[in-house]
Amino acid sequence: MISFNYETDFKLENEVHFSKWISSTIQEENCREGEIIYVFCSDDYLHKLNVDFLNHDTLTDIISFDYSVGKELHGEIYISVDRVKENASDFNVSFEDEIARVIIHGVLHYCGYKDKSDDEEKLMRSKEDYYLGIR
Repeated sequence: MISFNYETDFKLENEVHFSKWISSTIQEENCREGEIIYVFCSDDYLHKLNVDFLNHDTLTDIISFDYSVGKELHGEIYISVDRVKENASDFNVSFEDEIARVIIHGVLHYCGYKDKSDDEEKLMRSKEDYYLGIR
């Protein structure tokens, strides 16, 4: 089950469409959907999580806590709407495209994709682009 929660004034339009898109991505990656919770929040909210839980004193667009068991995906994905807006401007893309990229990025981590090395990041971007193209 995929759920969307809000710690900010932002509301995701067409939650049903996003939920179906995320579910189909999980299936295509040969994983099973468990409980995945998205929380949309502010920079301040996410920064506090970053400091408290990861010991990182930086701003970020996404933090995911992965509770998956094997191929059954479970977790919490926190997304800073403030950071997504700024990144959309910096990358010269629409807010809608950037929020979709971050949404799918989180679930791709649960599917096993990483982005620490250049090769891992290249594969992650390729997967993001693929799923963005079929949303």
